[in-house]
Amino acid sequence: MFQSTLNTRSEEYQANVTAMQALVKQLEERQAQVSAGGGEKGAAKMRGRGKLLPRERLELLLDPGTPFLELSPLAAWGMYNDESPCASHIIGIGLVSGVECMIFVNDPTVKGGAVYPMTLQKTLRAQTIARENRLPCISLVESAGANLLFQDEIFILGGKSFANQAQMSSLGIPQISLVFGSSTAGGAYVPGMSDYTVFVRGKAYAYLGGPPLVKMATGEETDDETLGGAEMHAQVSGLADYLAEDDRDAIRIGRQIVAQLNQQKPAVCLNRRQTPRDPAYDSEELLGVIPADPKIPFDIREIIIRLVDGSDFFEFKPEYGPTLVCGHAHLNGWPVGILGNNGILFSESANKAAQFIQLCNQSRTPLIYLQNITGFMVGTKYERQGIIKHGSQMINAVATSTVPQFSVIVGGSYGAGNYAMCGRAYDPRFLWTWPNSRVAVMGGEQAAGVLAIVQEQRAKRLGVEPDANAIQMMQMMTRQKFETESDPYYATARLWDDGIIDPRDTRRALSVGLSVAHNVDFISPGMPHYAVFRM
Repeated sequence: MFQSTLNTRSEEYQANVTAMQALVKQLEERQAQVSAGGGEKGAAKMRGRGKLLPRERLELLLDPGTPFLELSPLAAWGMYNDESPCASHIIGIGLVSGVECMIFVNDPTVKGGAVYPMTLQKTLRAQTIARENRLPCISLVESAGANLLFQDEIFILGGKSFANQAQMSSLGIPQISLVFGSSTAGGAYVPGMSDYTVFVRGKAYAYLGGPPLVKMATGEETDDETLGGAEMHAQVSGLADYLAEDDRDAIRIGRQIVAQLNQQKPAVCLNRRQTPRDPAYDSEELLGVIPADPKIPFDIREIIIRLVDGSDFFEFKPEYGPTLVCGHAHLNGWPVGILGNNGILFSESANKAAQFIQLCNQSRTPLIYLQNITGFMVGTKYERQGIIKHGSQMINAVATSTVPQFSVIVGGSYGAGNYAMCGRAYDPRFLWTWPNSRVAVMGGEQAAGVLAIVQEQRAKRLGVEPDANAIQMMQMMTRQKFETESDPYYATARLWDDGIIDPRDTRRALSVGLSVAHNVDFISPGMPHYAVFRM
């Protein structure tokens, strides 16, 4: 077992802790800000109508005392003039009547629960996760439908969410809607495409066009209740399967529905789990592992032993390709293969990774990637040694892997290193980031330097003197642009990840991910078919 060399009494460690604590505090403040939804004004409106707030509904739905893994809580951060906190939609994985479920909660305190482009993207991402991991979907519906100011970004893709519901239902993944208020226009298809629906009497409405639109289109005078009220849908249209008396009653019925679904994990998956053990090292120490100065290297094993069961890590090829650490462990009882960066990727480390990924696929072992990578080594020597083909071999293995893969960006994630370590484009089951993370094609300083060289060479080709002031200005703007766009909040706002997490919550997040991944039998089908490896 790797023995930690972290000196928790050193000044360096304490400086690291202080720096990370400041980032975690900022994260908590921003999460609290978006959790408030539309603020007290929006909350007062809901209370005045005798309704529970969105997060109160969620809390009642979940099994008491069980965790809720919220996904992308900071989606749309800094977008739309900050008028769509949490992308107007609370989404995450939680236990309902003992069953792991994907839960969607409209937030009507934010613009009546209107759908923004990032609301839709967040929904589609969650549906992908639900489909991959066979998670029953529960929608807590109260939405004004699409925000028409963004119709050009919503309309075409909007139908995809309803298609997803139908396709998941056809695969035996239950779709359940609890309707608490208005479910208008496209939003009406959420219950319409569900297997089970619960409507709250006197509060829930579902119609393709509300009374004003009906009058404008047909001249007919009508009201909400007659047009699309809960009782009408329970007694006449048949859209409502169950009629609830209030919010609490709707949630009670929803929990009963889930309880009778008879959802179980495949025995072949359950049989692989060992009795979980806590790490031997304290997860609190994760706050001090990452140097306050991102240019200072650290040993990725210090993170691994604070995540895995018993801190037992069986390292693979420890003397070969040392800038990439690979090995076997258990996390919350589940077997895992782990790849973590300890420096830049060379041919040797890429070859080691490709072999290790193949071995894990052969034994049907899920993979976890811990990213802190500047990319692949460059230079004449390394190009001649075949860094492109060896890097491609690693990327090939990642792209064609058929076991569940999970990524956590604990530091930088740059260039093709992001690809090789199962970045967003390679569809890991989940991808989380730490609040110190950075994601970009390269660092801002490097980008500014590259562009300066290109401008100088271009001027020389034209036979003119390079404009030093213009180049300096261009470099400054490039650094600023890269600093902004590599910020973790810029990334999470655009769903480049599934959320920024406190380092101390990493084991919990991975535990949930591993558990839901074992809802699907990925073991019996056997090894994947690989593309051609260029040796």
